Amino acid sequence: MQQLRIGTLTIPRQRETDASRPPRDIIVQPVPYLLATMFFGAYTLISLLRFRKVENPSWDLAIFEQAVKGYAHFGAPIVDVRQPGMNQLGDHFSPILATLAPLYRVFPSPVTLLLAQALLFAVSVVPVTRIAIRVLGEARGVAVGVAYGLSWGIQRAVEFDFHEIAFAVPLIAFTLEKLLLRRWLAAILWCLPLLLVKEDLALTVGAVGIYLLTQRQWRLGAVMMVAGAAAMALTVYILIPALNPDGVYDQGKSAGGGSLFGIFGGFPKDLVWPFVKVKTLLWVFGAAGFLALRSPVAVIAAPTLAWRLLSDTPNHWGQDWHYNAVLMPIVFVALVDGIKRAGDSPRPWLRTYARNLPAAVVGASLALCAFLPASRLIEPEEYKTPPRLPAANAAVAKVAEGSTVETDLGLISQLPSRAQVFWIGATGGVVPDYIAVGEPEVWDQESRDRLVQEAADRHGGAVYEIVFANKFVILKHMP
Repeated sequence: MQQLRIGTLTIPRQRETDASRPPRDIIVQPVPYLLATMFFGAYTLISLLRFRKVENPSWDLAIFEQAVKGYAHFGAPIVDVRQPGMNQLGDHFSPILATLAPLYRVFPSPVTLLLAQALLFAVSVVPVTRIAIRVLGEARGVAVGVAYGLSWGIQRAVEFDFHEIAFAVPLIAFTLEKLLLRRWLAAILWCLPLLLVKEDLALTVGAVGIYLLTQRQWRLGAVMMVAGAAAMALTVYILIPALNPDGVYDQGKSAGGGSLFGIFGGFPKDLVWPFVKVKTLLWVFGAAGFLALRSPVAVIAAPTLAWRLLSDTPNHWGQDWHYNAVLMPIVFVALVDGIKRAGDSPRPWLRTYARNLPAAVVGASLALCAFLPASRLIEPEEYKTPPRLPAANAAVAKVAEGSTVETDLGLISQLPSRAQVFWIGATGGVVPDYIAVGEPEVWDQESRDRLVQEAADRHGGAVYEIVFANKFVILKHMP
């Protein structure tokens, strides 16, 4: 301790120490934000380049756009594509979608949802990179942040249609950052909004409670476990059935019997399923060199893995679509914690492995990009006008604003901002103003006559006329 002499008075002067400086986590670190900005640009390109091809992989983007459109016009989130007159909250409990309503009201387009999703995924890079830098140092922390941003689960979700889990990814990432910092209240405040994203994430909230128990936070852990279980029961047994046209929880019924834990029952007879599921587990934890399994943070991934791998729906098991995105922040934050724990291991080989793992993980992520959507960003052909885009724009222009449309996957993502859209063959008795379908492989007069006749048969003899035919077919109702 140094002394400061003023006349005859000597005053002790405290030397500046590390403890007296601001904690590193509250110092603005530019690198996480720079990475997030970079990945926002990459995710936006991946998403919009895929959308411009007009090769819609599913009806999800149309469903969520209809829900957000309902909120934007101060109404219920009706998703006629899913089922005529159906409230989206009676399918999945995702009221957080309402936060997109103001943006959609100003920019009514499916692109608005895709940009929002890219931004949400990019924002999740900040807490993952920030905690990695704090725990591992700048070089290794940045390596983990880059590997996370390039992770296959995030890239597959970006390439897929919009999905509500885009909100869950940053919420989980911020929750985990605060957990590793032992800021329990902040972690809980970041975690609880997951209950507004999707009903199954209530189990993830409960899993955060289990993690808190491992950290001897007995009361907080118990509260979170009870909150997760109560929210799951409330949404699955009461809220969703109350808003569902059939008074049931359809997702639970289709996955395994309609009860809260029905998704954990039954397997198909196909012997391929164990290998598909093991492959998914290897991909999930292999993305972080398996060292994430040394951290108790990994327990937070258990509910999502459990309901997916024990489901009898094959789409839940694999590596495609959006299902793995919520696991990525868990795995990479668990990796950070696992590296820290391995650094104290008495085994020299484990310490060496942990020390070098961030470089290996980012190298593997970069190499895997050759097989993932990011690889297309360096392909000049991707930036040329897709063959289907001019035809799609011309076809959509034939559909009057505010009309009703029956469609298949062909233009299902391009129409909801313009019209009230129904799935083909499921209009609930509505005779649509237009029918939009993908052009058949064989397009001759016989095909034309068949489409017109099929339209008449579906709608009580209504007369339709083909008004557009070029890669897509638009039929107009002639009263």
